[in-house]
Amino acid sequence: MTPLKDKVPPNNLEAEQAVLGALLLEWDSVGTVQKYLTPEKFYSLQNQKIYSAILELSNRGVRGDLISLTELLSERGELESSGGASYIADLTNKVPTSANVEYYAQLVLDQAIRRDLISTASNLVMYAHDETKPYAEVLEDAQKNIFQLTDISSRQSFKTPDQLVNEAIDNIYKLYERKSAVTGIPSGFTELDQLTSGFQNSEMIILGARPSIGKTAMALSMLQHIVVEKNISAAFFSLEMADTQIMQRLLAQISRVDAQALRTGFLRSSDFMKLQEAAGKLYEAPLYIVDAPNMKMLDLKAVARRLKEQYDIKIMFVDYIGLIAGSPGQKDYERVSEASRSLKSLARELNIPIVALSQVARSSEGKAPSLAELRDSGSIEQDADVVMFLHRERLAEKTENGIDTELILAKQRNGPIGTINLLYFSNITKFENAAKTDK
Repeated sequence: MTPLKDKVPPNNLEAEQAVLGALLLEWDSVGTVQKYLTPEKFYSLQNQKIYSAILELSNRGVRGDLISLTELLSERGELESSGGASYIADLTNKVPTSANVEYYAQLVLDQAIRRDLISTASNLVMYAHDETKPYAEVLEDAQKNIFQLTDISSRQSFKTPDQLVNEAIDNIYKLYERKSAVTGIPSGFTELDQLTSGFQNSEMIILGARPSIGKTAMALSMLQHIVVEKNISAAFFSLEMADTQIMQRLLAQISRVDAQALRTGFLRSSDFMKLQEAAGKLYEAPLYIVDAPNMKMLDLKAVARRLKEQYDIKIMFVDYIGLIAGSPGQKDYERVSEASRSLKSLARELNIPIVALSQVARSSEGKAPSLAELRDSGSIEQDADVVMFLHRERLAEKTENGIDTELILAKQRNGPIGTINLLYFSNITKFENAAKTDK
């Protein structure tokens, strides 16, 4: 067996030549190949230079051929290092037709990914031997690199305006055909969804409030609508409450059985029928609860990536950002700032909305919270795409018709802000639309 160090890295030079030859035969195929390949995906350096020149001609709006391609390479001083005019002219003889160009591009990509895997594995071995690097960071880097290799979005490091314009127009047509005001994940709160059009992919949404105002209840009200009513896959990271408590709250919300009765066991016979029906709805719900006290950001991201990869979660909740553990000796504002930046980065990486709960400063007690009062870190305000606050008077009257509560949409990077009136039913720890007063 040939020693690994003596093996040639995976490559398919014939497929690389077939791709280039097919592009010279059918210039309109450049857009198709761009979906899969950047110049770095070619193993041969001369093929990299030829493909790079093809892309430059395409970006200039020039319809390339043998003459324009060799002229450009000559201008760059790369004609000879690209194999010369004879090599380029011979490329069209390497492929009988351009019909299979996408297949050839996939072959080239396959070999490139294998080379990337080898590089990732080599780096992992090196880092694993470096005892100055914490093992958690080694695992984090490995998981992130592997995840990126399996994600089709990593196959392309840039997009040109012609691609982006087409994607934008296609998306506008789809929205036109749908005729729906909600284009993202619906929260279940009518006025909020009208303002936000639903929670959008890659967004970090902050839900803030003083303690005991109902941050978790609000998040679970949204979660229940998403996974039970809409059957949308979601994850809930609970750093404060046990997973059994989360499930108990969801059962109370769906069954409308008094939450205190559930905690004490003083139930009526009619309650059991309601609970059984609620349990049936939850049993099949695409919900993944992570009971994670003292969870570090590295571990949270690793679990989130696995949930996205295995179960294709569409939205994620974190309760709450201030409880994400940091490094020993790290100050609170540094820890929360790091968590905020990491959650925003994770939302973009997984291309899902992340709803993170946050406490607000004591100075907001008795008045509507503001962005400046997000606790422990000003970076939350900066990183978040959407910031919402719950506000009501501490001594608000509890009635069967619910407690009047304001949901203040204080920031929305891509849309309007405003205040939404909600009702909080403390007996079932659930928020509902203000217009809905029937139980």
